[in-house]
Amino acid sequence: MKILTVTTLFPHVNNPKHGVFIETRLRQLRRQYPDVEIKVIAPIPYFPFKHPLFGDYAQYANAPDCEVRFGMEVYHPRYFVVPKIGMTLTPQTLAYTVLRQAKRLLAEGFNFDLIDGHYFYPDGVAIAKVAKKLNKPFTVTARGTDINLIPEFTKPRRQIQQVFKQANHTMAVCEALRQSMINLGAEPTHVSTLRNGVDLNLFAFQDEHQQKLLRQKLALPEHYPVIISTGHLIERKGHYLVIDAVQSLTDVTLLIAGSGPDGKTLERQVHKAGMTERVRFLGSLSQTELAEYYGAADLSVLASSREGWANVLLESMSCGTPVVATNIWGTPEVVQTPEAGRLVKRTANDLRQGIIDLLDTLPVRSQTRAYAEQFTWQSTSEAQYRIFNAIVNHQPIPVLTAETVQ
Repeated sequence: MKILTVTTLFPHVNNPKHGVFIETRLRQLRRQYPDVEIKVIAPIPYFPFKHPLFGDYAQYANAPDCEVRFGMEVYHPRYFVVPKIGMTLTPQTLAYTVLRQAKRLLAEGFNFDLIDGHYFYPDGVAIAKVAKKLNKPFTVTARGTDINLIPEFTKPRRQIQQVFKQANHTMAVCEALRQSMINLGAEPTHVSTLRNGVDLNLFAFQDEHQQKLLRQKLALPEHYPVIISTGHLIERKGHYLVIDAVQSLTDVTLLIAGSGPDGKTLERQVHKAGMTERVRFLGSLSQTELAEYYGAADLSVLASSREGWANVLLESMSCGTPVVATNIWGTPEVVQTPEAGRLVKRTANDLRQGIIDLLDTLPVRSQTRAYAEQFTWQSTSEAQYRIFNAIVNHQPIPVLTAETVQ
């Protein structure tokens, strides 16, 4: 089976964490099914200047045109994003770029059987155009804001609904997104839930003794609570709420892992609250570095307003560290038992109470790890292969939900 994956959410050498969850899903599929050959078209916005002065935009300019990642050829053609009107035009410019690269691959002999798309807008809309021109079947997987935010805009919503009708099958990373897709007009028999898994080796278990050693290594307090809030530094991730939540918890050290446009604002908030000695900004971490901080912490906090399937929660639990998370979208599907953590409303007061409650009744770390171990990638890869195989061989496509994929 030859699969062409198309998505703008994919890592490259200058930004190895961007869309890493999609890369991981492909890696796990190839590991379990070596007969699957995968190539990736991961378009990048065109930007002409490479100087570091331009920050994140310079990453676009410096990204390679092609690279090999974990045995997969990954192509990064550029597409135009026009400021202010980009949301309307981007599906067209993206489709043009993807079609051109796909035709090159076909001419080189990679006659792919299926297009595996990720994120419905603009990616899914562009993929539907390309698939029609090339007469290829395609799927699209919903990831989060493409279903729980973007459909608030009228034109993108209509285009997403059209993709529902055109795709051979669609998928969501949690049951909550699947139900939202159905509410938007997707046929229930054309939507499956394929949740993300967790790499249990990368996010290795750290028992109480190893936790102590990690705190020494990372220069963290050994006898006082340490919590970590992970995610892009933007309003939607709610780091500012976590800062407010721990302000009155004078014996707690807060770690904030991530980078983003709200970094300076959050630093000012910490300074104004007199918390500079208790809050540490870690910046952007590799997954290996992040695993160490998870292993050293007592608990993780995720205060998001929107999530599909929050990988950071399972990654924390895999290290033995339970979580406090806002009770939104797919998060209740991740945090289901006391060993996993607590679900709370998205307010500073509720987050604070959740933190206090969990610190007072911390589960044994091995229990939290055991909970995470049920979320391996094996069942997801098996379900994905079944769907792709059915499409390629013109067989009935199975409909899989959170209950049927375990």
